[in-house]
Amino acid sequence: VIGVVIGKTDVRGFPDRKNIGSERYTFSFTIRDSPTYFINVNSWGREDYIRSLSESFRVGDCVTIENPLVQSKEAEREEKFNPVTPSCYKLLLSENHSVVKTSSCYEMDTKLLSLLHLPVKDPQDYYSLGDIIANGQSLDGRILNVLAAVMSVS
Repeated sequence: VIGVVIGKTDVRGFPDRKNIGSERYTFSFTIRDSPTYFINVNSWGREDYIRSLSESFRVGDCVTIENPLVQSKEAEREEKFNPVTPSCYKLLLSENHSVVKTSSCYEMDTKLLSLLHLPVKDPQDYYSLGDIIANGQSLDGRILNVLAAVMSVS
C-alpha cells in the first residue's frame, strides 16, 4: 500500500495482559491514496520497535507499507479512538512481518501531496461558526464537525 500520511497519534504504552509486569506499545496513523479512500494503520509491539517506527515518518510523508495484516474493523470501538474511514478494514503492522518505507512524495507521485489538504469528512457534514453561534442552544450536547483554517500563528 502506498499513500501519504494524513494523521498520526503519539506512542502509548499499556500493561501487557499476557506478560504481567511488562508493557506493549502502540501508535496509529492514517494514510490516503486517493481523494476518496484512506485507511487507519495500527502497530503494536515492543517499545523500541514502536518508537523507532513512529519516529521514522511524519504527517505529510509518503509511505509504502509492505505485508500488513488486513483486518475488519469494529466500527463502534475503532472509530472511538481513530478517524472514521470509508473502509470497513484496518491495517495492522507486525514487527516480524511488516515493513514501512518512507520516501519523498515527489519521488513517488506528486498527486499524493494534494491529498494532504482534502477534508476527510463529507463537505455537507460541517457547521459554520456562524451556525453554531446562532443555534448554540439547540446544538448543546451534540458532537459537531467544524471545518476551519488557521489564518496566523503568533
